[in-house]
Amino acid sequence: MGDYTIRISTSLIDQLARDDEKQVKRRTRKPKPRKVVEQPEDIEPKSSPAPVLPFPPPMYLPVTPAPPPPSPAIQVVEAIGAVVAESEKVLEKLHKKEAMMREELTKRAKELAGNPSPCTDERAGCAECYRSNMQDPLKCAEAVKRFEACVRMARRSGGAMGAAQ
Repeated sequence: MGDYTIRISTSLIDQLARDDEKQVKRRTRKPKPRKVVEQPEDIEPKSSPAPVLPFPPPMYLPVTPAPPPPSPAIQVVEAIGAVVAESEKVLEKLHKKEAMMREELTKRAKELAGNPSPCTDERAGCAECYRSNMQDPLKCAEAVKRFEACVRMARRSGGAMGAAQ
């Protein structure tokens, strides 16, 4: 943008100072007299005046006040109601998801219930060894290793069936 300069001359300052001292006189308008136009009266009498219907009696209606504007409390309640409705929708979705997961869990439990638990003999042998050697549990190391090997083989052969039960 270009550089602009404003120059104020002394004559402009003097002119503005003189304008403040002078008061502007305004003329007021004088009202013009209005001419009154007289309408000639009808000299001829009219035959018969038109029949005038009587006014009906006044009908009084009850005054119904305008409904009050909604108060801020009502607006807050409506906002809370909207949040509650949204929360109920989310809750309904969660209930549906829970039902689906419960069905899946029941299905898997039925599948597992039909299969015998692998390595039951090794597990029983390990537990019996610990019961008989309560004072020296290190003697059961061989039984634990057999049980561990059996579980490892069962997992490899049947996938992750949960063979270490």
